[in-house]
Amino acid sequence: MTISVQAQGTSAAPAVTAPAAHAGPVGDLPWIEDAGKVAPRDARALSKVFFDRLRVLEEGTHEYQYARNTLIEMNQSLVRFAASRFRNRGSGDMEDIVQVGTIGLIKAIDRFDLSREVEFTSFAVPYIVGEIKRFFRDTSWAVHVPRRLQELRVELAKAKEGLSLVLDRQPTVRELAEHLGLSDEEIVEGLVASNGYMAGSLDSPGGDDDGSGDGPTYAESIGDRDPAMDLVEDLHALAPLLEELGDRERRILQMRFGQEMTQSEIGVELGISQMHVSRLLTRILTTLRAGMLTDA
Repeated sequence: MTISVQAQGTSAAPAVTAPAAHAGPVGDLPWIEDAGKVAPRDARALSKVFFDRLRVLEEGTHEYQYARNTLIEMNQSLVRFAASRFRNRGSGDMEDIVQVGTIGLIKAIDRFDLSREVEFTSFAVPYIVGEIKRFFRDTSWAVHVPRRLQELRVELAKAKEGLSLVLDRQPTVRELAEHLGLSDEEIVEGLVASNGYMAGSLDSPGGDDDGSGDGPTYAESIGDRDPAMDLVEDLHALAPLLEELGDRERRILQMRFGQEMTQSEIGVELGISQMHVSRLLTRILTTLRAGMLTDA
């Protein structure tokens, strides 16, 4: 169906072709079955009609929601255009970028005013791009750092590039500080924080002695906690408790855990029954365990 649209503030009435449009369910606005399929050139003309109506409609009404939602759908091409500039940014799925850009489009729609005599496309694109840039700024860092340091990283990168061309070498911390009007400590803090922008995978191959890069992965070369450390701590806590035991009790422990003798063999050695040895061991171990738990 062909719809004649009278654009506000103009004498021309361009003929706009829109899918399945008719009047009725949404007041005097044309009904568009699938606003996302409206061509960008037609969307610009239709948007003026919808914006003109949107500013006089009561928020929350069915007609207001229809006008606003249709504007969002008709102008998705602006979002896709802006998102395409970030296709090779290195992080973020394209679908996520489009969704973030749509947030910027919605903000532009809510703040646009036809009386400014500015094309909506010119007004909306900075909102969309700004929202996408904010998304990358807040999510691209492998380690979260304050926004002040995120912004300082960009300034440092520009300063290092500019000074390197002038000095024909990498600038020092002092030279960067003088160039940016900051202290040495702030420059060092910014350089350290820059290391959190990207994180390497622990599964990536590390270097080896011949520099071929065929060595073990970083995960394989990183040390792990030695389980024997717990044993050292336990023995350190146990030593004073052993000194408080009697000679026979320490001898029983030495035979049982040092020489790994059975309870029957210990009984023969001490001239007592195996049952008596069992009771003595239970009492000794209970005393030691209680002492270690009290120390902990």
